[in-house]
Amino acid sequence: MSQIYNDPIGHWVVVVVAMTLLLFVVLTATAYTVWFERVALGRIQRRPGPNRVGPFGLMQLAADGVKLAFKESFIPEKTDRIIYVLAPTIGVAAAFLAWVVIPIGLWGNVQYWIADVNVGILIIFAVSSLNVYAIVLGGYASNNKYSLLGGLRSAAQLISYEMALGLALVPTFMIVGSLRLRDIVAYTVSWGPYHGPIPLILLTPIGFLIYIISATAETNRTPFDLPEAEQELIGGFLTEYSGLKFTMYYLAEYLNVITVSTLAVLLFFGGWYLWVVPPVIAFLIKVVLVLFLYIWLRGTFPRLRYDTLMRLGWKVLLPLAMANVIVTAIVLVAVQG
Repeated sequence: MSQIYNDPIGHWVVVVVAMTLLLFVVLTATAYTVWFERVALGRIQRRPGPNRVGPFGLMQLAADGVKLAFKESFIPEKTDRIIYVLAPTIGVAAAFLAWVVIPIGLWGNVQYWIADVNVGILIIFAVSSLNVYAIVLGGYASNNKYSLLGGLRSAAQLISYEMALGLALVPTFMIVGSLRLRDIVAYTVSWGPYHGPIPLILLTPIGFLIYIISATAETNRTPFDLPEAEQELIGGFLTEYSGLKFTMYYLAEYLNVITVSTLAVLLFFGGWYLWVVPPVIAFLIKVVLVLFLYIWLRGTFPRLRYDTLMRLGWKVLLPLAMANVIVTAIVLVAVQG
C-alpha cells in the first residue's frame, strides 16, 4: 500500500477505481431506497406497494428508470434553455460530491472512504447547500409562475433551517473537539468499568432532534415538501420537467436523503461500531433504520402550512438550537473544572 501512495499514477488509479465503485454503490442504494420507501409506505397505508415486477417488486425501479430515461423530454417555450438543462445537473453533482469525504467503515487496515479531511463536515455542508441553486434556477428557468414560487419557497426554507441544522451539530463538535467525521465516530468515554465508543445521541439528544427536523426540511421531504406542494403549486419547481431531467431531480432528492441519514449515523449513532457486527454491515443497518424514520415521518404527518413551516424554523428550532449550544458549553466548562 505504501508503494502505491508513493507512486502518483498508482495513487490516482486507486482513487479513480474507488470513486467509480462509490458511484455505483450510491446509485444502487438510491434506487433501492426508493423501493424501500414505496414498500414501507404501502405497509403503513395498508396496501401492498410494488410487488409485480421481479421478486418482491425488486425490479420495479429498473422498469421505472428505463421508462423515465426514454420518456419524451420537452423544453417549454420562452425558457432559459441553458439554465433549464443545467439546473438538475447541479443538483445531482452536489449530491454526489458530498460522498467524497463521508467515511463508511474501518476494518483493520482497510479504510472505506475516498478522502479523510479535518473539516469534512464543513465540506459536506458547503456542497449540499448548492442543491438550493438547482431548485431556484430550475424554477426560474421554467418560465412558469408555479415553478418560480416553488423555487422561492425552497430558498426561504433553506435560510430558515440551515442555521438550526448547523447549530444542532455544534454541541457534538464541542464535545469531541474535532470536525473530522472519523474522530466523531471514534469518540470514546471512560465511565466506570466501560471504556470505548458511545453513540453521541446519549450526550446531545436535543441536537439530534433539531438535526432530524431540520434535515427533513433541508431535503424538502414530507411534512416539509412545500417547494413541490401538489395541491397548491401543481408540482412546484418540477412542474415543467419531464423525462431524464425530472429523473435527475428525483435522484438528487433521494441522494440527499441518504446523505443526511448517513451523517446522522456518523454524528449521533456511533458510525460503524455495533458490538461484534462487521463495520460496513453495522453502518448499513443503522443507515437503513434512519431512512425508515424519514419514511415513517412521510407516512404519518400531513404537510405543514407554509407560515407554520417558517414559524417553526425561526421561532422554535433556532432559539432551541442556540440554547442547546449555550447549555452544552456551560456543562463542558463545569465538567472540565
